Amino acid sequence: MDEGNPISLLTQKASKEPFAKLLDLEVVDVEPGYAKVRMEVDEKKLNIHGITHGGALFGLIDEAFELASNSHGTVAVALNMNITFFAPTTTNDILVAEAREINRTRRTATYEIDVTDNSGKFISRCQALVYRKKDPLPAQ
Repeated sequence: MDEGNPISLLTQKASKEPFAKLLDLEVVDVEPGYAKVRMEVDEKKLNIHGITHGGALFGLIDEAFELASNSHGTVAVALNMNITFFAPTTTNDILVAEAREINRTRRTATYEIDVTDNSGKFISRCQALVYRKKDPLPAQ
């Protein structure tokens, strides 16, 4: 791992993150201001209606957001997230969240995170805001 490379550091940290492991999240790609994360829906991720639980979907979205917003090498923490759900998903659906940086200043940054399913159907959109600290990403 290249200690000076924030992308390498983030992907290494994501592979060990307990909550990401709980949801079986797979990091597909991370670039400056961008991240793509995948999740397969299984029965553990369903709600009482037999569709994907909002918490599982939020976890997928938040992982992509976390990686994209921290990809510049400084600590970024969420201030606000607003999610709109457009279509339900269920067992065996594969969901992909793509986070894209829309605007970044010295102190804040805004992201759009879109989720699609394995057929390309638009599932949800999230607009999110981070506070960008001065602290570099911790190496451990």
